[in-house]
Amino acid sequence: MAEATLPPSGFPDDIPADLFTAFDAYERAILANDLDALDAAFAPGPQTIRADGAGLLVGHEAISAFRVTRGGVAPRTIERLEYRSLGPGIALLVAESRFHGGGRGIQTQVWQRIDGQWLITAAHVTPRTPAFDRSIWRSVGDPLWQGAWEGPLAGLTVAVKDLFALTGFRIGAGNPTYLREARAEKTTAPALADLIRAGASVRGLARTDEFAYSIAGDNAHYGTPPNAALPGALPGGSSSGPASAVALGQADVGLATDTAGSIRVPASYQGLWGLRTTHGLVPRQGMLPLAQSFDTVGWLTRDGATLQRVAEWCLSYDGSDSTESVYGESGDDLPWRFIVPDEVLDAADAPTREAFDSLVARLAASDDPPRLARVEIGDLDEYVAPFRTVQGAEAWRNNGEWLREHPGAVGPAVAERFRLAASVSPAAEADARGALAPLRESLHHLVRDAVLLLPTVPGPAPARTAAPAEIDATRLSTLRMTTPAAVAGLPALSIPLLTVRSPLGPAPVGVCLISRAGTDIALVRLARRLAALVATDPAERTLT
Repeated sequence: MAEATLPPSGFPDDIPADLFTAFDAYERAILANDLDALDAAFAPGPQTIRADGAGLLVGHEAISAFRVTRGGVAPRTIERLEYRSLGPGIALLVAESRFHGGGRGIQTQVWQRIDGQWLITAAHVTPRTPAFDRSIWRSVGDPLWQGAWEGPLAGLTVAVKDLFALTGFRIGAGNPTYLREARAEKTTAPALADLIRAGASVRGLARTDEFAYSIAGDNAHYGTPPNAALPGALPGGSSSGPASAVALGQADVGLATDTAGSIRVPASYQGLWGLRTTHGLVPRQGMLPLAQSFDTVGWLTRDGATLQRVAEWCLSYDGSDSTESVYGESGDDLPWRFIVPDEVLDAADAPTREAFDSLVARLAASDDPPRLARVEIGDLDEYVAPFRTVQGAEAWRNNGEWLREHPGAVGPAVAERFRLAASVSPAAEADARGALAPLRESLHHLVRDAVLLLPTVPGPAPARTAAPAEIDATRLSTLRMTTPAAVAGLPALSIPLLTVRSPLGPAPVGVCLISRAGTDIALVRLARRLAALVATDPAERTLT
């Protein structure tokens, strides 16, 4: 054992010397970001816990994985230390830190003597108050832009994905080089103007994966936003910033886009409601495109009631900038009939299939059982391959010139996607469009008198520490489940109905509903009816 160090003047003199030595060594390891020493300071096994404002981590393995992605801690000095004995070989330490850059923080730890060594078995950290989390927000205010003082959305705050125009601000597209060269917008995107006109205020401009060409949620330049539902996991992208802002309670609504799942995936990963609207229903003026054949506008919320408020206003009021047609169908205009696509269910991992089957069984045994059936929609790879070809061709037409002029400006993963996109020939694009046409027609036929019901994604969000190859594999398996709705241009809504075990703890997984084109409002109402019916918490069994 290392030689015991006596605590300095002003620290409790009754603290055991070897405990203070262990605490001092841990603090030095934090400041040096010595991962091996930090791992050794925490008790091994599944019972060790660590918590902060982002959530609770259980088990040494989960804590270690989190620490790898956290990076170092800003320089600080421990100015006060309180010690309480909780029993033989068990102690509580509460330390107050003063950060050299300003601000104070608190760390609370339970230490236990195990095999003659003091180890941390529980820890809670209260960090200094940040101005804002740069991995979530590009610009933020209270509010950044005031909405109308009265209206059906008054009081709501919006996190705007950094692809939409807001008067006086630049579009950044998740890339600092692009942001530096962008010009301030002279008008506000219609999809955002509708929210402001109804009384919603802009909380801020939220991060996106670079050029929205990802569904993981990471960003090589600004960092990865936190997953509010599963600490240590990826948040899901490319609408990662709005999703994290909403899940953390920093905004009520996320204004986002969905090309191949960029609303539905983060909604599933973070336990949110996420609606991809009918393709072409919400105008995309003032929105930076990725692939126009599939790009749609939509919203993320924490509950169905808020999503319904937003959808009903933006899609059905007279004079709306968000639609030239009124799609105000009621829930009764969609049949109380669900069909489950076999191929999509088979693409989910085993725990997700188990949870989904249990939900379907509860639905069938409910007081208001719908008609349920299974259906085949074909090989999912036959959707993904032509989809990616058309998406790549359009993404390169939209961004290729800028990328050629700025070599090395994007992160490695996105650069590789654009490299492949640049190789798509006109003939390959034409063949892919031809292959998509019958798939689109088949899906439109299926939803004429039923609603597709399926897991949104294969399983829980991957860990932030997952290897690039693992993330790429997850991306491909996710695209196999999310592209059918994109190919057909149909409204698709992910709702947080499943909880699945994961290495990081219990994790949310969404259930996706897909209905016929133009029934977006009716789909939200139908989803709320379904969610209330299968809710296990009595408080959630109403539509309010």
